Amino acid sequence: MTTDGHVPVMLSEVLEYLAPQAGQRILDCTFGGGGHTKAILAAGAHVTAIDRDPAARLRAAQVAFEFPATFRFIDLSFGNLAVLPERNFNGVLFDLGVSSFQLDEAERGFSFRQDATADMRFDPRNGSPAGRWLEIASCDALVRAIRGYGEEYHWRRIVNAIKAARGTGVLERTATLAQLIVDAVPAVGKRGNRIHPATRAFQGIRIAVNDEIGAIENALPEAFARLVPGGVLMVISFHSLESRSVKQFFRRQCGQAVDASDAMPQQLRPKFAEPLTRKPLVPSCTEIARNPRSRSAKLRVLRKHWNNNASTPTSSSHFRRQSCFTQP
Repeated sequence: MTTDGHVPVMLSEVLEYLAPQAGQRILDCTFGGGGHTKAILAAGAHVTAIDRDPAARLRAAQVAFEFPATFRFIDLSFGNLAVLPERNFNGVLFDLGVSSFQLDEAERGFSFRQDATADMRFDPRNGSPAGRWLEIASCDALVRAIRGYGEEYHWRRIVNAIKAARGTGVLERTATLAQLIVDAVPAVGKRGNRIHPATRAFQGIRIAVNDEIGAIENALPEAFARLVPGGVLMVISFHSLESRSVKQFFRRQCGQAVDASDAMPQQLRPKFAEPLTRKPLVPSCTEIARNPRSRSAKLRVLRKHWNNNASTPTSSSHFRRQSCFTQP
């Protein structure tokens, strides 16, 4: 199912694990193009969808026209999910990262493929555009964005180049910003690289401008609290930092060690959910061929316990297929 050319990622897997039915209530925390929402509505469930991108409201209006009795859209960032009064959802879905609509609209400034104002904000009504943020961000904030969020090996050169370019206008446009980054990366860093030299830095800047990791860390506990007992929480992540935050939250809720440094005895770990995906699911080779932007997607699913004192067996079937990639 598509919406104006939008292809929802891992839709079959989402529907398999969510199993929407008439009378159920689902929360879509990342409405985006509406592809997941429309498929859930078509199955008979009610959907409350949120998104902080004002452009999503126009796409939501089309869905509301088609499903007037079962669809509701709220202009809200999932990072502010705490203000949502609605609870008792049978399922909650997150499809993280930047949407195809945002990437394809040059004026939004997410991509360096076309020249535009370097904006990168999911919600242009709030915060500072990326070009302005680069002009005023502290050195620590730049390092966090380029090295931490972008995971860029040549972060020192790029940070120094950004600081040197302040006040010149170079940081205001996607084309000149990308060229600045390309020029900062040494030739050895470009040789044999499958991705554009500015990709990681742009990604890190976007994550910083939108506080994407902070929003995820705020939203997941709020989403889990809004599930009914037996409800399902599912998250599609794309970036390694997104994936890490989701993985740690899921393991904590399922009474598992968060990482190698977590030495708490197993009998002392509270357990509020069961994992329905022991390892993250990834798109099939067929889906990646049809939608290359899905190639880095990872889907994790858990089910909230029916009560907090006993675990419930995993009853959902699992996808068994050969992947194009090795699952972590």
